[in-house]
Amino acid sequence: MQEYVTLHDMLVQIYEVRTPEEAAALVRLGVDHVGVLIGEGAFPRELSAERATEIFAAVPAGKRCVALSLSAELGEIGRMIEQARPDIVQVGAAVEIFSAADTRALKAEFPRVLIMRSIPVVDDTSIEWARAYQQIADFLLLDSHDPGDRQIGALGRPHDWSISRRIVDEVGIPAILAGGLGAENVGAAIAAVRPAGVDSKTKTDRADGIGKDLEKVRRFVAAAKITTGRQ
Repeated sequence: MQEYVTLHDMLVQIYEVRTPEEAAALVRLGVDHVGVLIGEGAFPRELSAERATEIFAAVPAGKRCVALSLSAELGEIGRMIEQARPDIVQVGAAVEIFSAADTRALKAEFPRVLIMRSIPVVDDTSIEWARAYQQIADFLLLDSHDPGDRQIGALGRPHDWSISRRIVDEVGIPAILAGGLGAENVGAAIAAVRPAGVDSKTKTDRADGIGKDLEKVRRFVAAAKITTGRQ
């Protein structure tokens, strides 16, 4: 007996968007979550909250604006939310320096903003880290990580998808899979993990690493949103 699974509702999230024109083009290609890295200059490529506001203004209703913060300072993230007014804030600081309790405090201060917590997928410990965000996070972002890094992700390489699949199956928070995903491997990643969505940054960048390659994005969206069947 065959079971067919439609993936047309697979969420597609794209980072790092740098201009309003780029945001509008991504939406036309079918991107659901338009992501901007926002900060005060501590990390490369961060944009100001003011610039992010201009980018988010180009995103129509029905799509979501996602603000990624790599800061471990609750006050800094709060200021960014107040200024940029995203639909979702993604907390990307390492779990050792921004705890579940910190994330709960952020959610309490901004209850109308959805929280996406980055989870470093390294070993079985990752499953316990993910469980710590039950009743706190609205989404998990499952990403590759080098121990000791202050941030999670942006490494351009996949991780052990079997661990991510266990998080999807056991934790119960909608998960977006990241980590070296492009058009060539996103289908296999979806089949292996069964996430609520997929995320791409590095593999959909332009060759110079600044801004998005729209053809790569088009192929990524098409590969992520196909209908698949399995025995």
